[in-house]
Amino acid sequence: MSKLNKLASNAPGKAKPGKTERFLADGGGLVLCVQPAGGKWWRLRYRWGTGKTRKAVAMSLGTFPDVSLAAARARRDEARKLLASDPPIDPRAVKIAEKEANPESLRALASEFLNMQTTGAARTTQRRFELHVYPYLGNKAIAEITALELLAVLKRIEHKGSRDTAHRVRSACSRVWKYAVGSGRAEHDIAAALQGQLAPVNAQHFASITQPAEIGGLLRAIDGYSGLNAVTAALKLAPLVFVRPGELRAATWSEIDREAAEWRIPARRTKQGREHLVPLSEQAIAILDDLAPLTGPKGYLFPSVRTDEKPISDNSLNAALRRLGYTREEMTAHGFRSMASTRLNEMGYSPDVIEAQLGHVEKSKVRRAYNHAQYLSQRRKLMQAWADYLDILKASGDTAT
Repeated sequence: MSKLNKLASNAPGKAKPGKTERFLADGGGLVLCVQPAGGKWWRLRYRWGTGKTRKAVAMSLGTFPDVSLAAARARRDEARKLLASDPPIDPRAVKIAEKEANPESLRALASEFLNMQTTGAARTTQRRFELHVYPYLGNKAIAEITALELLAVLKRIEHKGSRDTAHRVRSACSRVWKYAVGSGRAEHDIAAALQGQLAPVNAQHFASITQPAEIGGLLRAIDGYSGLNAVTAALKLAPLVFVRPGELRAATWSEIDREAAEWRIPARRTKQGREHLVPLSEQAIAILDDLAPLTGPKGYLFPSVRTDEKPISDNSLNAALRRLGYTREEMTAHGFRSMASTRLNEMGYSPDVIEAQLGHVEKSKVRRAYNHAQYLSQRRKLMQAWADYLDILKASGDTAT
């Protein structure tokens, strides 16, 4: 394996992902795991136990670049001191003890609050906390954290160029602090006071291809994609169903009714928190029929290559598009929604039917309920017509609508 300790300090940043997980050793058990999707995790490998119980274990030391090479080496050295002590101490036990030592820490309160949530967004929030907040404030009592300390964390995110993430983290922190206030573990919501302290987020639109001839070229490129079966199938299905990428990648076979040609996405997995019905075209069913013997009949449609218990990563589709030669300024996984919305509107379909199929929620509850029932048959026809239209573009690149 490559030796990072013989390279410059920015070597982790130069480590490129491959088709499978890569392991780059730095010495002393420190390893950088480079995921195919681009994520980089520090791991410390060592042996623990005695006699027959002695076995190889691995402990997470954080992610790069949030944990630099120097910081990872320092954490490795601290762990090895524990292993060399008399008697030896397992670094994992110390790590767990530190997390559990303060039940009123930000980490404890945030985990407690997020575990009560049922939406998929809670997992995303937990991940953001692990990356951006816990390394700096996670083990500190929530009541002792000052607004300036939290602002410093948010500004660190902002200075990396992730303004939107900084705003989302502040909003999530505000919800955690309100929970802490309500349970008597904090006096006030310090995150609310920081609402005007971050640079505004400029409205961004997900890059999308909307011109018919270019759509045809993209579909032909997708047909020629030779990646993992799960990613390939998801990439082919994406333009046909145009749901949000997170809804697609975490789809399960229990949500699919191939006989009824329906996909019911449960409320806990949708952005709007309500069940969303996706009528499936003949072309979509064909893709699922080919996929079923590979990943069905239970679990995820698109399982991770490492474990069936998790779906493909949230970057898998975008990474596949990059391998096909499309930059993030040209096309994104989310862009299939804009593609469908733009073309279907230009083709003369009812905007209300299109909006209903996109899963956009009407403000009026009465109108929302009415649309759900009124437009279902129209949505079925729309989805089949859209799939047929994509076949025409794929076959010829025709610009006719």
